[in-house]
Amino acid sequence: MGLSNYQISIMGRLTQWPECFLYTEEVGGSNPSAPTMEIPIIYEDGDFLIIDKPSGLLTHPVNRQDKSESVVSWLLEKYPEVAQVQDEYGRSVGEWTDLRPGIVHRLDRDTSGLLLIAKTQPAFNYLKKLFSERKIKKTYLALVYGQLKNKTGIIETPLGKLGTRQTIKISGKQQLKEKSAVTEYKVLREFTGYSLVEVSPQTGRTHQIRIHLKSIGHPVVCDKIYAGKRYDCPLELGRLFLHAQRLSFVSPSGTVITVESGLPLELENFLLGLN
Repeated sequence: MGLSNYQISIMGRLTQWPECFLYTEEVGGSNPSAPTMEIPIIYEDGDFLIIDKPSGLLTHPVNRQDKSESVVSWLLEKYPEVAQVQDEYGRSVGEWTDLRPGIVHRLDRDTSGLLLIAKTQPAFNYLKKLFSERKIKKTYLALVYGQLKNKTGIIETPLGKLGTRQTIKISGKQQLKEKSAVTEYKVLREFTGYSLVEVSPQTGRTHQIRIHLKSIGHPVVCDKIYAGKRYDCPLELGRLFLHAQRLSFVSPSGTVITVESGLPLELENFLLGLN
């Protein structure tokens, strides 16, 4: 993916690439040594960075035995000092917060796109508070099966957790603890058998977008967990069609920042093939 595939707006002003705070020696805390993984850094300052996570990469290890490559392993190689940036609340209740230093939100392994990472403890606390207060706007692009009857809508079905999977079925053999979940969507374009949808989650539950879209009868294309056997994953795609396209928020310094990432080449090519 080339640099032209990204846009950054600071205080409403579109920033050209020579002005962007990229992965360079001039940015405080940046380490320009050769990485083992190439992950594009879209924006960086002294408080945080925004990366474009590729599909197939974990955000953080799932447990202490998990030695898979992840954003966290990449992060600690480049910014070892971030190891001390942790969720203070999670640490107080015994969570393994050392497995996800600097991570203020996460993307599923198969989801690509923009991920916000804190570089300092004050920035981490500030950004976590923004997320909890729903003051960070996230927008995703998803290709779903079929055509939606309602071209815009809000899905407000609460979610529960059964083992490692999320579900909308709260009652059954056992009563699950439900959590509120709100997802807004808008159909951008329709194809034969598919629809391209812009999705804005207002809450941050695990797999929320994927479960909510399935709940209205239109699962995300190539969702191996929630789509079910009746839907085929096109061989020429071969990955979940879900991409975190846009982040917008007020930075710790008070700057309004909006970052956009275009679709990865494999998703763009698949859409072109549908035409």
